[in-house]
Amino acid sequence: MSHPPVQLATFPTPAEPAPRLAAAIGLGPEDLWVKRDDLTGVGGGGNKIRKLEWTVGAALAEGADTLVTTGAPQSNHARLTAAAAARLGLAAVLVLRGSPGESRSGNLALDGLLGARLVWAGDVDRAGLDAAAAEVCERLRASGARPALIPFGGSSALGARGYVRCGEELRAQVPGLRTVVVALGSGGTMAGLVAALGAETVLGVDVGAETVLGVDVGALADPAAAVWEFAAPHVDGGVTADGLRVRRDQVGAGYATLTGPAAQALRLAARTEGIVLDPVYTGRALAGLIAAVRDGDVRPGERTVFVHTGGLPGLFGHPEAVAYAEAGTRTVER
Repeated sequence: MSHPPVQLATFPTPAEPAPRLAAAIGLGPEDLWVKRDDLTGVGGGGNKIRKLEWTVGAALAEGADTLVTTGAPQSNHARLTAAAAARLGLAAVLVLRGSPGESRSGNLALDGLLGARLVWAGDVDRAGLDAAAAEVCERLRASGARPALIPFGGSSALGARGYVRCGEELRAQVPGLRTVVVALGSGGTMAGLVAALGAETVLGVDVGAETVLGVDVGALADPAAAVWEFAAPHVDGGVTADGLRVRRDQVGAGYATLTGPAAQALRLAARTEGIVLDPVYTGRALAGLIAAVRDGDVRPGERTVFVHTGGLPGLFGHPEAVAYAEAGTRTVER
């Protein structure tokens, strides 16, 4: 059964030209635009709110009074689930990997400010995290609550509808659009964009229109399969997981680490356009775009959009990223 979305954010988000960043990475001054989904409004902004409009809409239609979700300690999705719950007068329970005290500040500070309850699942894999969330939901039901389990990262076929809408916004905002570059984590954001704009190939032939380039951040073992699972219900056949345009060269030592290319991308975006990225998602995504220009996968003269999916609070909970940023400050003697 289909349920209408709940309105949580302000759309459309801006699409802004980025001529100085474009020049710095080898594109023409009119080639690069930034889709500012860090400016969605609620809870510090970010892409997850587009998915939550749909998943929380379904939860409300089913009578939920508590939102439960999962994630890493610095999960942007968990933070925005807490914000959505606060705006709608619901309770929020965040089931997070790890133990209390292992990670501080950043998104965790906002989780507390927004009134979420935290449940620490310990050192578990994805299956263990899901099992912990299911157990939390059982306890809540036993106490008389009506919990709704929001999927990891907000990613599902339903949540992907939020990024179908984003793709439609982009087509209207950026005439001549050729490539959309986005971080690829749990898969739902890229899935919606693919459904709206297309993948690289259809039945093995370059479509020559808008395409989506996902930059893997290391959240899943097989991110392309997740993208296709969530996109398939919105696409009329022809595209397979193998036909998706995915770069997997920016993961480095793992999801939570700060890679050298991502660190350089953080500094470049800040110093050319005054735009602050995060170390896990958008930093890697911009590093992937830089690499794509370098190897000719994204070319000058073709209009490209970089999707800024937010995540700034996570920077302040990432010790490596904070140290890197502080090291770039300059002290001038009086």
